[in-house]
Amino acid sequence: MRALGYRVVDLIVEHLTTLREQPAGRETRREELEPLLREPPPESGRGAEEVLARLERDVLAHMGRVHHPRFFAFVPSPANYVSVLADAIAAGHNVFAGTWLESSGPAMLELVVLDWLRGFCGMPSGAGGLFVSGGSEANLHALAAARRAVLADRVEGAVAYGSDQTHSAVDRALRVLGFAPEQLRRLPSDGRCRLSIEALAAAVGEDRAAGRRPFCVIANAGTVNTGAIDPLEDLAGFCADAGLWLHADAAYGGGAVLCDRGRRALAGIGRVDSLALDPHKWLFQPYEIGCVLVRDPRVLYDVFRVLPEYLRDIPRGEEEVNFADYGIQLTRSFRALKLWLSIQIFGLGAFREAVERGIANAERAEALVRERPCWEVVTPAELGIVTFRWVGPRDEAVNARLAAASLADGFTLVSSTTLRGRTVIRFCPINPRTTEDDMRASLERLDLLAKKLASGGAG
Repeated sequence: MRALGYRVVDLIVEHLTTLREQPAGRETRREELEPLLREPPPESGRGAEEVLARLERDVLAHMGRVHHPRFFAFVPSPANYVSVLADAIAAGHNVFAGTWLESSGPAMLELVVLDWLRGFCGMPSGAGGLFVSGGSEANLHALAAARRAVLADRVEGAVAYGSDQTHSAVDRALRVLGFAPEQLRRLPSDGRCRLSIEALAAAVGEDRAAGRRPFCVIANAGTVNTGAIDPLEDLAGFCADAGLWLHADAAYGGGAVLCDRGRRALAGIGRVDSLALDPHKWLFQPYEIGCVLVRDPRVLYDVFRVLPEYLRDIPRGEEEVNFADYGIQLTRSFRALKLWLSIQIFGLGAFREAVERGIANAERAEALVRERPCWEVVTPAELGIVTFRWVGPRDEAVNARLAAASLADGFTLVSSTTLRGRTVIRFCPINPRTTEDDMRASLERLDLLAKKLASGGAG
């Protein structure tokens, strides 16, 4: 066991210490992978060294590195090694984190870490929730709570509201909860990609006049497209007056509350009714760890608690929490451990500095883009994201193909999106490993790729 464990640790450490020399992105065609991996399960075991070598060569080599210092696409997940070991500890102890009876220590630790996050976000004492797989599941739990609290689970004629920048996880969650696509009204965002209070008020009034049932507003606390933050203070006041549930999707931006600049940008986040967080983004945890927080967690309990006869030994007093009663999973892993262990070992100050660095990196990347001819900034750096585009020959075609070209090249990886009808490049440099040299070299490589595409090359 020790020999195998040391070999696995060596594999991980070798990967992390040579990360900068590896490609930031790599995609392999299925027709190449099928002959490498397609086979019946072996009847007899094989040597661990042989199997690990094959895993390294035929599986792990064929993937992008979302924690790479030059991975700027989508949202990087720059995990830390302490949290990797925490996942190993949780798996090694096979923690069942569903009930107090079977995991009282892990349940207590989860309560503590949830309360840390509640405090960071400024939600009131008594707010709570649970750790889930990620932002998608966190949004699902929060909107299930909204459906129960406001609609008593009757979805007919109900309407939810968000901007045209709302994440697709919200669409998926509402679909699972029984809402039709048209029951989410996506309102045009303003010039800063934010939800307009005026447009929201008009839409709610229109729907109520038509006999529909407005029930929920989904605010963005850091959009994936541009890092935009909806006016949370104003939305909280409006929703309180209008009797609407206010949910904030802070899966991307929520971690920024650790630093002063982020806390100011996210002013009002503590006034929401529910909140989705994703610590595998700006709290630098390995997948999977999302978090849902609700102002009144008893609503989650009302939605999800089911007590069959074979769990008759499970119920405890209010102080001894069964997290299975608050979410969709009965069998659930000990997700809180990795966040707890990494904060204990690094200290909160290290996390705060890393978040501040991510914000500063995006601002520096914006300045570097402005220095280059044939490039223009589309949306200035906000909460760790800046968008820009090539404005030379064949500009729309170049921008549309540049992300794929960066993937094929492998040195850096960016992603594209559409803003106001134009294709733009997203650049999200929040990885603490990312240096100014990484950003400068990546922009130089994108410039070369764009010029090649503009001249008719394959990129």
